Amino acid sequence: MAGRNNHLVIMAGGVGSRFWPMSTSERPKQFIDVLGVGKSLLQLTAKRFSGICEPENIWVVTNRNYVDIVKEQLPEIPAGNILCEPCRRNTAPCIAYVSWKIKSKDPKANIVVSPSDHIVTDVAEFNRVVTECLRFTGETDSIVTLGIKPSRPETGYGYIQADLSTSSLRNKEIFRVDSFREKPDLKTAQQYIQKNFYFWNAGIFIWNVSTIVNAFRVYQPTMAKIFESLMPVYGTDKEQEEIDRLFPECENISVDYAIMEKAEEIFVCPSDFGWSDLGTWGSLLTQTKRDLYGNSCIGNDINLFETHNCMIHTTQEKKVVVQGLDGYIVAENNDTLLICKLSEEQRIKQFSGQDK
Repeated sequence: MAGRNNHLVIMAGGVGSRFWPMSTSERPKQFIDVLGVGKSLLQLTAKRFSGICEPENIWVVTNRNYVDIVKEQLPEIPAGNILCEPCRRNTAPCIAYVSWKIKSKDPKANIVVSPSDHIVTDVAEFNRVVTECLRFTGETDSIVTLGIKPSRPETGYGYIQADLSTSSLRNKEIFRVDSFREKPDLKTAQQYIQKNFYFWNAGIFIWNVSTIVNAFRVYQPTMAKIFESLMPVYGTDKEQEEIDRLFPECENISVDYAIMEKAEEIFVCPSDFGWSDLGTWGSLLTQTKRDLYGNSCIGNDINLFETHNCMIHTTQEKKVVVQGLDGYIVAENNDTLLICKLSEEQRIKQFSGQDK
């Protein structure tokens, strides 16, 4: 049974097009079926929390251009739970807004904040970990972040350094955070994975609403005053008008810099549930099933010959024949076909004309 005070916040405002030609600035990757399973990454994110919180306690913070897409893809959540950012101000203002909004409705709320465009392959383990962390934050004034046990020297993720010498008294799987580390260079990343106390920062945060609101009051008082002043208008016809007026005044800052690196009661739960932020076609190749030759195929009629280590994503009912490629992306969407070396993936933005 989902806890009635458990809430899920999904951050879905990103405008990236890293999976071009499938994703574009008009329909970013969180709204597309990257895995070929009939559901978008946003829908998969909401689904994996189905046993943790009820649909009426799911909140989505997004760009005004994507509100209708969110309503289309998540019709089970109340329309009033889709919060519209009038402009991009990074994750701290986004989280502050939704935190005060939830507080106005449920002062005892216990909250998980999750990106909308990541994947989890072991959902049962994910649910277990999140449930344990929610129990911990429901009983303490602590902030918990999920740390992923690294499997390679990844330079594209931030890292969490944990103090594994002593676990928390209430939960032996949860430890204090020593520090947060920026995305490292390869040499530093290699040093990290040789030690057992560095973890990838998945950007998944767990806290009760009083804890996070108080943290903003202490560490971001100017921002806190803005959203505190709007308590009388949350849930009214004036809310969006006031958010449109005041939200742009917020500092453009991530919650990591604004809160996580400053607060004292910060903990990490080291986890291993098949997580990826799916930031590249290459990461999709790593996270999906591959054949004996290292190819991953997502589509209905794909035929490969003398082809190795390729990511083939063609789902629009066409017969696809690929011969003689090694280390390539082949992806199509509507009237666009991409054939690109995986090693040159960072140049896709130049090819597409889309903003990253």
